[in-house]
Amino acid sequence: MWRILAPAEWPQPKGYVDGVAAKGTLIAVAGQVGWDEQHSLAGPGVSEQAAQALRNICRVVAEAGGKPEHIVRLTWFLTSKDAYVAERKELGLAYRSVMGKHYPAMTAVQVVALMVKDALVEIEALAVIPDA
Repeated sequence: MWRILAPAEWPQPKGYVDGVAAKGTLIAVAGQVGWDEQHSLAGPGVSEQAAQALRNICRVVAEAGGKPEHIVRLTWFLTSKDAYVAERKELGLAYRSVMGKHYPAMTAVQVVALMVKDALVEIEALAVIPDA
């Protein structure tokens, strides 16, 4: 369904891949913050909010018949690099609780603020559901 693109001479990344080639139905998921159906944030920390944002992404992908392993790219927008680094271990656990050991291409960017009050992270995604 998809192939990891990893130049042999580059160091192996941890927790993501450098590139992905895929064929199938493309699903673009808008930025998701860590809130539930009632628009309540999952918690005060980056890891709780990130886990909920990932669950929201998986829910949107499921609407098209997809699964977490069909996600080929994640872009993370964080309001604090320091909070991201401080919660790195918890973030890893939160990520794996939703995504398992599936690591797509990823980018993380620090931003000044997000549009949702008190949101610390927003994640957007691309998924490719393979053709039958």
